[in-house]
Amino acid sequence: MTNTDLFDIFLATAPGLEDALCAEAAALGFVSPSVTPGGVTIQGGWPDIWRANLEIRGANRVLARIADFRVVHLAQLDKLSRRVDWQAVLRKDVPVSVEVTCRGSKIYHARAAAQRIERAISEELGVEVKGDAPVTVRARIENNLCTISIDTSGELLHKRGFKEAVAKAPMRETMASLFLQECGYGGVEPVLDPMCGSGTFVIEAAEIAAGLKPGRARAFAFEHLATFEPAAWDEMRKAEPVTDPGFLFLGSDRNPAAVSMSRANARRAGVEAFTRFEAGPVSALQRPEGPPGLVIVNPPYGGRVGEIAGLKALYGAFGQAMLTRFSGWRVGVVTTDAALAKATRLPFGAPGRPVEHGGLKIRLWQTGPLP
Repeated sequence: MTNTDLFDIFLATAPGLEDALCAEAAALGFVSPSVTPGGVTIQGGWPDIWRANLEIRGANRVLARIADFRVVHLAQLDKLSRRVDWQAVLRKDVPVSVEVTCRGSKIYHARAAAQRIERAISEELGVEVKGDAPVTVRARIENNLCTISIDTSGELLHKRGFKEAVAKAPMRETMASLFLQECGYGGVEPVLDPMCGSGTFVIEAAEIAAGLKPGRARAFAFEHLATFEPAAWDEMRKAEPVTDPGFLFLGSDRNPAAVSMSRANARRAGVEAFTRFEAGPVSALQRPEGPPGLVIVNPPYGGRVGEIAGLKALYGAFGQAMLTRFSGWRVGVVTTDAALAKATRLPFGAPGRPVEHGGLKIRLWQTGPLP
């Protein structure tokens, strides 16, 4: 497998956000993006792997699919795993780990399957196999089809390298970016989050407007592969001049500690100059000077009926502030419960698809420009 060969690349995301990720991949010029459960498949070579990790905001990880074959028993898996061209991708001096999932197949014991693949890699290539390796081989055996992929990301891609401080229930940057996209945000309008937590929506929106690539300051697993070309990677990740959006990205929170976290995270991300964070309740929220834009918020959800009933007042205060002071602005609310969304009395359209988040199902509710 050379760096000019084309193969399937899988961009993983939270179930429910596949369409948004597909739209992002298409907008960035990746070839043949198509939605599959849990992500998006594109076509490309190793330079496309590097660029996907560097530029795509909504993917959780990027997998290079290097082989697939039918398999119905462990001895067959052992034999066919040895035929994979491991040396074209893996380096002998870099340890690997192997993770396997099995579903609807005659091979159902994931650990036994992983042992066969580990042995094939170790004996055919001489690579050390250990649990905390910098490179992970992922095999999925579904309906007796074994697909072998290399995890080219390493740490999950929401770990941009800037957010050292997080709130109690943080939204991952990858998910926030796709919700922003679903609200029609393209980096040319201000964004306000009045329950900003650690600042994820505000910082993500500011980075998009400033033209900052999400993977610009972190390391990736593909740097440990035989296919990696350091000079080409250095050229690809060269920093471009930061665009001054010409307007501010604003966040507020009733918790002063959250405001301090947001400011520190924005400073590390390089967007301090055009972000502002202040402490205060949603009831005191005032319309900023300048053009209308997008208000997007991920309020508390509550887990029990009593908690949800108590949160309706918070949602109601937010909706009242929007309706009385934010004419011309659009609003997006991410929540678990239709009753909470309706408590805002905002003119929402149909909610978005359910999205898995922290064991819950959340949806995006959004309005057009408010009257």
